[in-house]
Formats: sequence, C-alpha cells, structure tokens
Amino acid sequence: MSKRKPLILGVGEILWDMLPGGKMLGGAPANFAYHCSQLGAESIVVSAIGSDDPGSEILQNLERLNLSTDALSIEENHPTSTVTVRLDAQGHPEYTIHENVAWDHIPSKHKVVDLVRGADAICYGSLAQRSPLSRQTIQSYLEQTNDECLRIFDVNLRQHYYSKEVLESSLGFANVLKLNDEELVILAELFSLKGDENEMIRSMQQSYDLKLIALTRGGDGATLFNGSERSDYRAEAVDAVDTVGAGDSFTAAMVMGYLNGKNLNEMNRLAADIAAFVCTQKGATPAIPSDLLSEINS
Repeated sequence: MSKRKPLILGVGEILWDMLPGGKMLGGAPANFAYHCSQLGAESIVVSAIGSDDPGSEILQNLERLNLSTDALSIEENHPTSTVTVRLDAQGHPEYTIHENVAWDHIPSKHKVVDLVRGADAICYGSLAQRSPLSRQTIQSYLEQTNDECLRIFDVNLRQHYYSKEVLESSLGFANVLKLNDEELVILAELFSLKGDENEMIRSMQQSYDLKLIALTRGGDGATLFNGSERSDYRAEAVDAVDTVGAGDSFTAAMVMGYLNGKNLNEMNRLAADIAAFVCTQKGATPAIPSDLLSEINS
C-alpha cells in the first residue's frame, strides 16, 4: 500500500523574477510549493495573478511543473507581479518589488479553506502581508489549520515591506520558523532580543512555542534548533550561478524531511545539499537530481 502524499500549501506571492538572463517564475511560497512537489508532496500555490499575458504564462508554467492552479485567483483590476532582480558578483540577488499587484489582493475562498483544514503543512511569509486584504486572508487561513499542521513562517524580509505588528502576529501563528542571519539581526532589534545567537533563538522558541527553528547563513551553512537539540551543517562549496530560491528549497526539504521522520542532522544535511544544488542553477525552480530526491523519501 503506497504512502499518502502530504498536502502542502504555499500561501502568498507568485510572480515573475526579471533576472539579467530573462524572466523566471518566482515568489517564495510558489518556489517552496514547487520544491515540495518535487520531493513527494501534493503541493498547491495559494495566490493571485492578473488577467493578463504574464498571468496566463504563470498558469502554463505551473501546469508544466505539475502544480495545481485551483487555488490561484485571477484579478481583473490588478496586474500579475514582476520583480526586478539584480545579481551581485557572488550571484546574490537584490530585489525591486512593485506594489499594488494581484497578490496584494488575495481573496478568501471556501475551497481554499477546505484545503487548509486538511493540510499537513502551510508556509507563509511577511511580504504578501504588506496589504491589509492579503494579510487578512492569509491569517484567516492560518486560523483554520488543524492542530497537527506545520505552520511555517519563512520571515523573508524584503525592502521595507514588514512591520513589528505583522512579524509578531505571524510568529503567533507559527510552530516552525525559518530565517537567515541578517533577518535575525532585524528581529533582535525589533523584539529586543538579548544575548548571543543561541540565547536569541531560545527566547523566540519559548515565547512563541516553536517546535523547529532554521537559521541559514548562505554559504556558511545552517543551524536547526528543536528545543532540546541543535544541528549545524555546511554543504560543500559550489560555484554559484545565482542564489535565487535557494532558501525556499532549503525550507521545502526541511519540511519534507520533518514529515518523513528524519532526525535533525539528516534534515539539515539534505536541506543544505539541495539548496547548494539550486545555487548552481539559473532561477528558483530547477529540477532536483534523483539522488537527492530519493534520500528525502528513503
């Protein structure tokens, strides 16, 4: 008897990353959902696109990637999102995110509520909550999750599109937190976190009852904390093409490892190795090699 695929939702922005070499499908929740799908989940993107040619292209690309489009809303009065991406010499992206786009107007839908109630994991960030409507929709969905659902807050700070209020409410819904070392500095300032890295993480873990925290440091590796244990891992150095989507693939692999019963060290190693591979490819949604895929599900 085959094992049931976990149902995983990525809720928030979907867009076109306008990279120097051309446009690529992007948006952290969409990237996350795509990688979870590759790793064996039934994945669904919950977002909004415009009634325009870029929106039609997103639908075609999601179908090509075998991702459901059932939870995408089509907004007649707002365009599909594009983000201008500039890469530095190390392939690290700088984003210019345009406002009043379709995913700023994500409506609540009864059929999505039904999906949310049965989800094994739901990933969300701060960016799509910059508008009151999408924030209300996202948080209403989080309120409907079942008790066993992993609610992953991928902080994903972009430009000025965050506030202490949004971060605090998002942490309140979460039982899993993913952030990078630069974001930890910002959260420490906003929430008056004291002490070294371990003490700040422990403070957040206790304040928000988080069962798992992932702290990533780019090429310097990642640390996972689950309350009683800590795992440090650094993947072998790679020649990075660009790092767009690497963090999202890390989150996806970590979540799938957790759902598949991997221990903390296995989760960290697999997630970091997959993220390192993504750095060697153009764009956020490359196909993951079969050897890495098989390890997640073994």
